[in-house]
Amino acid sequence: MPGRKHAELALFVGPALVVYSMFVLLPIGLAFWYAMYRWNGIGPLTDFVGLDNYRRALQDPAFLGSIRHNAIIIVLSLTLQLPLALGLAVLLNARLRGRALLRTVVFAPFVLSEVITGVIWLLILQPDGLADRTLQAVGLGGLVQLWLADREIVLYTMFVVITWKYIGFAIILFLAGLQGIPRELAEAAEVDGASKPRVFRHITVPLLGPTIRVWAFLSIIGSLQLFDLIWIMTLGGPANASSTMATYMVDRGFRRYQFGYGSAVAVILFLISFGVSLAYQRLVLRRDTAGALTRMAG
Repeated sequence: MPGRKHAELALFVGPALVVYSMFVLLPIGLAFWYAMYRWNGIGPLTDFVGLDNYRRALQDPAFLGSIRHNAIIIVLSLTLQLPLALGLAVLLNARLRGRALLRTVVFAPFVLSEVITGVIWLLILQPDGLADRTLQAVGLGGLVQLWLADREIVLYTMFVVITWKYIGFAIILFLAGLQGIPRELAEAAEVDGASKPRVFRHITVPLLGPTIRVWAFLSIIGSLQLFDLIWIMTLGGPANASSTMATYMVDRGFRRYQFGYGSAVAVILFLISFGVSLAYQRLVLRRDTAGALTRMAG
């Protein structure tokens, strides 16, 4: 009965669509609307400026620097976090004494809130804090730096904190992928004379490819939208040296009461994230999605 089927769909899907529209689609539409005005968040929208807010953002060296910082974090994540997480996942997938405890320890930082993580690392990295005292205790006092106050290294210091916080998720994801690979394949290759590095390169990594690509997608989107840790620890400073698009948006929009301009920055961030998502899914994840649909159809 078509009428009953439509009623059931409306009953189950309708509430979710209403919530999605109210908390996702409506804010996006309002951001586009507010971005067309010079507005301080108080009073009516009267000062229409068209695309001037977008033009101002794309000509601001501070905002362009924020985009560059997001890009640097993406590159570092894909080139450093990936091999580190994959290596630790392979290690934790082996039969080790205390393996469950090690997995818990590795994953624990991921479940901490960003506020707690930021405060902990602020205390560790403050001048004469735990990081400085540890380096001095092992005879490496010459490496002591102003970790969060030096414009040359603050972004890389923040990347270390970001890695500590989020690498546990990558490890757990890769562990799940590794446990889905039949051991018989590696054993058969070793019987044929393949060394463990060759087995890892030609069997493990290709079969883990879909998991790696999903993690890379999540890492890229997370890096583009990075806000919490940066804001808590540095507020994007010193002198915008660690700012991201999200911290720049909040600073201009909420701290300086430039809500129209902040909305334009939010729209730019949305368009960049949306464009990257579409491009990645079309160019990278398309084969995995097609393969999954083929297996389901079969």
